Amino acid sequence: MKKGILEQLQQDRAEKRPVVLATFLKTGEQRLLYLYGKKGLKDSEPRIGEAARAAMLEDRPRTIETDDGPLFLNVFNPPLRLVLVGAVHIAQALVPMAQLAGYEVIVIDPRSAFGSAERFPGVQLSNDWPDEAMAQLKPDIRTAVVTLTHDPKIDDPALIAALQSDVFYIGALGSKKTHASRLERLREAGIAEHEFSRIHGPVGLTIGAKSPAEIAISILAQMTASLRQPAASAPAPAPAGPAAA
Repeated sequence: MKKGILEQLQQDRAEKRPVVLATFLKTGEQRLLYLYGKKGLKDSEPRIGEAARAAMLEDRPRTIETDDGPLFLNVFNPPLRLVLVGAVHIAQALVPMAQLAGYEVIVIDPRSAFGSAERFPGVQLSNDWPDEAMAQLKPDIRTAVVTLTHDPKIDDPALIAALQSDVFYIGALGSKKTHASRLERLREAGIAEHEFSRIHGPVGLTIGAKSPAEIAISILAQMTASLRQPAASAPAPAPAGPAAA
C-alpha cells in the first residue's frame, strides 16, 4: 500500500468516515472510494460504486470482476450510530439496548432538564436544537435517526436533516394521525413526496408494544431489519394529500 493511501485511510478511520479500499488484484493498484450523499460513491464506475455501496451496507468485503480483472473491495466502516431526538422514557430504555447491539448513541434534546447526564449517564448528549446538532454530527449511511418528542419544533428539523442525508433508517414516534400531520408539515417545508417512504412512522415493528421498554425493542428490531434486510423492511408508501382531520 502506498504511503499516501495509508495515511488517508488512517485519517478517514480517525474521523469516522466510511470508506472502501479497492484493490485490483492483477496490478495491485489501489484507490479509496467515498460515499457521496445519496448518489452512491464518487470517483468510481457505476458498477464498482454500486458494489462498494452494497459492501458498505453489508459491512463485509467482496470481490467483483471488472474489465481490468478481479477487484477486491475492503470495507472500513465506522461504528454504527443511533441519533435519538428526545430524551424521553423510551430513549432511556433504547440507549442501553442499542449500545449492546454495537451502536454509538447520541441523544439530542434542547430541553436540558430532559437531556441531562443524570438521566443518561455516560451517553453523548447534545442540548443544541436538532438542526444544529445534526449539522455537526453529519449523519451517514451508518446512522439511524429516531425522533421521540411529539414536538414539531424538535422532531421536524431532525427529520428534515435526516431526509437530506444518507442515513439507513429514519423512525418517528406517533400515531398514524400524528404521522399524517407530520408529513403535511414536511410537504410545506419543501420535502419531496418520494422521500416520505423513508420514514418509519409510526416507528417500530407491530408487536403490540405498550411499555417504553417494549417500544424500544420494537424500534431496535426495525432498525436491525432496515440495516440487514433493507428491501424487505422498507416502510409502506406514505399517504398523499392533506393530513386527515
